[in-house]
Amino acid sequence: MRKVVKATKPAVASPAEPSLKTSLELGFRLIYPAGALWAAVAIGLWIFAPQTLTGTLQGLAWHAHEMLWGFVATIAVGFLLTAGANWTGKNPLRGAPLAALLGLWLVARIGFLMPGTDAFRVAAASELLFFAGASIALGRVIIASRNTRNYGVPVMVLALGAADAWYLSQAANGNYTELMQALDSGLLVMAAIALLVARRVIPFFAMRAIPGLDLPKQTRSGQIQLVACVGALACLLAGLMPPLAFLLLLAGATSLYQLLSWKPLSVLHRPLLWILYTGYAALGGGLMVAAVHALYPEIQPAVHVHLIAMGGFSVLIIGMLTRTALGHLGRPLKLDRSMQASYWLMLLAVALRLGALAPGNHAGVLLQLAALAWIAVFALYIWRFFPMLIRPRADAR
Repeated sequence: MRKVVKATKPAVASPAEPSLKTSLELGFRLIYPAGALWAAVAIGLWIFAPQTLTGTLQGLAWHAHEMLWGFVATIAVGFLLTAGANWTGKNPLRGAPLAALLGLWLVARIGFLMPGTDAFRVAAASELLFFAGASIALGRVIIASRNTRNYGVPVMVLALGAADAWYLSQAANGNYTELMQALDSGLLVMAAIALLVARRVIPFFAMRAIPGLDLPKQTRSGQIQLVACVGALACLLAGLMPPLAFLLLLAGATSLYQLLSWKPLSVLHRPLLWILYTGYAALGGGLMVAAVHALYPEIQPAVHVHLIAMGGFSVLIIGMLTRTALGHLGRPLKLDRSMQASYWLMLLAVALRLGALAPGNHAGVLLQLAALAWIAVFALYIWRFFPMLIRPRADAR
């Protein structure tokens, strides 16, 4: 007599549970969503509830600071702490020290919203310790592994903190002229970091994604770029406007030259790639516009600031937030519709914000629309990626 065997469905592995230990394994896991959340909250406050900004940093000074140091530079730190582990084979920061670093960042965000000089001082000290701690953590593993190629990275992070300290001191003293110089110095340091990172990863990502694609690394032109950025920073501090304009033009034009050598038409069908190409192009173009502003200061500084910070840094960031998170989480490098929508929303936010700078009585409406698109970008990112970021890798590595 035959034995009847009942067919059963194969067991489906349930997703791993969220884990605090996993969340603190690498810098990107909590710093990415924290920075993304703050990007949405900060713009929401600035556009829709400016009356809540009652701290020592108020109005435009708070907005500019939180966008550059509270958001862009924070995401850069999260990326560099993660990339540092790849560069050296040693994890710069994990567990309780990483939690402490994130805690310093959170204290700064809250402190800058609170009224009173004591809250401002606590926030400023916490933020400067955040950048100093990240620089030390990176420097420790880079030097220990003799990773000479990246010796300058911890110095650049420390320079971000130094520019931040200058900005905060001038904000406390109400010195608007030097406040703008400090902001421009922070933008330049951040531009140097963004150019360095993007020049390395864009051709690498493209060649991995598209079989047979061969792209130049542009190492020599990258060195020229770095020298131009450092020289531009020195000229800015010394008040030498014509040399500053030339060096900014050189850095920006070099970016566009590199981009053309990376065969941009070959990536049009890959959203994970074209978003990075777009951000790199905007960053190069923004540096060139900044060169014009150095010679003709009557031009609105908001033009080059937003082209660099929104069109450049922020477009690169949304591309890197998605690409590096998928890669480090062991997931397929494919985007669902929500994340592709976030790319288009980011480009829409940039276009609307730049449009608001044009003459006319439409600025208020465009600013609000740009803010809503911006908030939607990071809301989509957090909704889609936060559940992954707090769980172990999909491939159990």
